[in-house]
This record gives sequence, C-alpha cells and structure tokens, in this order.
Amino acid sequence: MPVRSLNSSVLKWPDRDTVAKALRDWAQAQSEEHPELERLGYFGSYARGDWGVGSDLDLIALIGETSEVFERRSLKWDLSVLPVPADLLIFTRQEWRRLQKQGGRFALTLAREVVWIYPPS
Repeated sequence: MPVRSLNSSVLKWPDRDTVAKALRDWAQAQSEEHPELERLGYFGSYARGDWGVGSDLDLIALIGETSEVFERRSLKWDLSVLPVPADLLIFTRQEWRRLQKQGGRFALTLAREVVWIYPPS
C-alpha cells in the first residue's frame, strides 16, 4: 500500500510497472486458489494510462458458474496484497455475454479498456 515518508508530507505511490508485476503475480496465485477463474483483466485509469496518486485498480474476472450472488462474489478474493486499493467485479460467462449483447455505456467502456492478463498470452 502507499506509504507516507516519515519526514515528509509526500505520499509515495507505486509506479505502473510495480502495480503491473504485483497484479500478474496476484492473478497467478488467484488462479490456483480459484480454479473457476477463466479470465482476469483490469480497466479504468491503469488500463488507460492516466492513473495517478490515489488511483485504484479496477479488476474484472470471468468465471464459469456460481450460485453466489454478484455482490458477494469478490469477498473470497484477497485484494489486500495488491500495492494499491482495488475493486473486483466477477461475472459468469453467461452474465458477461449478456452484458456485451445488451451494450450500454459500461459494456462499451469494458470493450474499449479491459487489458486481459490471465490467462497469460
């Protein structure tokens, strides 16, 4: 997590490469802990390249099937090891197809921005 220097008011925020490496390592660990994971990516400011101090990491995961309600799915995923705050949205394959088919602003944003990191290419 970001840290404040002891003798300065400057907040040190991890650079993009540090975040990207931590995210790749985290994705690999999550694929072992959550075998239902099919794809994992990020979108938002880190994907667009306009992140800055205080930016969070917006993550999206695609899984096969689950009986867990959408709002509770990410609770079993440990985001605390990432170097910046993160939000995780988890969609089933069927939900993802429906979202893409329906279109809308969020679907268009995801289509334009998501950088898929798992499985590694």
